[in-house]
Amino acid sequence: MVPRIVIAGTHSGCGKTSIASGIMAALVARGLTVQPFKVGPDFIDPSHHTAICGRPSRNLDLFMMGEAGVAATFSRAAAGADIAVIEGVMGMYDGLEGSDFGSTAHVAKILAAPLVLVADVRGASRSANAMVKGYREFDPQVPFAGVIYNRVGSPRHRAMIEEGSGDRAFGWIPWQRDRVVESRHLGLQMAHETDRMGAFGAIAEEFCDLDALIALAQSAPPPIPAPEAQDEKGGTRVRIGVAWDEAFCFYYQDNLDLLRRKGADLVFFSPMADPLPEVDALYFGGGYPELHAPRLERAGCRMAVRRALDDGLPAYGECGGLVYLSEGVVAGGEWSMVGVLPAKAEKMDRFQALGYVDAACVGENPLFSPGTSMRGHEFHYTRVECAPDARFALHLSRGKGIGDGWDGLFEHNVLAGYTHAYFTPVIAGGILEAARRARRA
Repeated sequence: MVPRIVIAGTHSGCGKTSIASGIMAALVARGLTVQPFKVGPDFIDPSHHTAICGRPSRNLDLFMMGEAGVAATFSRAAAGADIAVIEGVMGMYDGLEGSDFGSTAHVAKILAAPLVLVADVRGASRSANAMVKGYREFDPQVPFAGVIYNRVGSPRHRAMIEEGSGDRAFGWIPWQRDRVVESRHLGLQMAHETDRMGAFGAIAEEFCDLDALIALAQSAPPPIPAPEAQDEKGGTRVRIGVAWDEAFCFYYQDNLDLLRRKGADLVFFSPMADPLPEVDALYFGGGYPELHAPRLERAGCRMAVRRALDDGLPAYGECGGLVYLSEGVVAGGEWSMVGVLPAKAEKMDRFQALGYVDAACVGENPLFSPGTSMRGHEFHYTRVECAPDARFALHLSRGKGIGDGWDGLFEHNVLAGYTHAYFTPVIAGGILEAARRARRA
């Protein structure tokens, strides 16, 4: 099994993303093949991991994937790597609705991966040791291995912490006041907008004991055996156009891989800069269409998409994809979008929904059979106002969706909602079958 470590945090904002990314960059600089992972449903941190490591970062999310799915994704993605580095989510023990389920600690236990805690010690000395002891002893089943102290103010500050420390220290990171990755309404900047995360590699090399971290990763015992990945191919191969640029950049790598395994050739294109490719279906992921609305409106691709969808081409959209497929969006102005869905979007000043989604398909719709279950996540600042006769395919038992417990607005062969779904074979199969019907037609 591939050597592996988990980089956890005491809380959100403690610096674990910067430190995990720095460790990845330092290991890559040493010539190691590093497979990155991110606990939870986040899209932004994995973009930095991918840029640093040159291998797609994978999400490990227990709510969406289940324990077997987490183990399978880890086993499949880590194959051929020298070491796997898993960045945690929120605080080490923060799981679903105050439970352990889905927490960084939970994932570490499933994968039998040694866990290193990033502790923000700004403004604390001996108290930092009490904090770390609490994390270590709270759940004795967690493979807790030690700590990286972050935001250490001075050599004297370090000495005061060391005086009462009873834990293995894998690093002492000084407070980097001038090294900040900027944020906006959905989180940190994406990797294509800044290279500052990779710059933390030199800091990790200087202030962390990388040799000890490598040895720790190599000491990991075999985890629970993962089920073998199934070859899902069947039926005619189809071409699926995937919108991919600054406006559409939120995709789970596992979703793309599953589409390929089931028989799709993915054709990536930019709705802002490219012509519409010759494809059998379209997939518009999430991202920031509201920030690029003027370019999306002006691009020739917009009306080409509209004509193709009016002619029956299937399309599936998530969050930003929903906004793009609607009639328009208000965001620092009013901008026309594709207009195939009977709805209008508006960017608000605060987030409109944040959390997991549990949904089921009801009634007839262009992509999924009634009863199909879907799990995913939603996080958006836009809201959508739909026409009175709008039709919805997804009824939510958890989450907000477009509103009133419904998501998955559909028209013609187009379905889009706020849910960022983690694809099951049934979901991917529905998209593929719609593409095959379009190809035959």
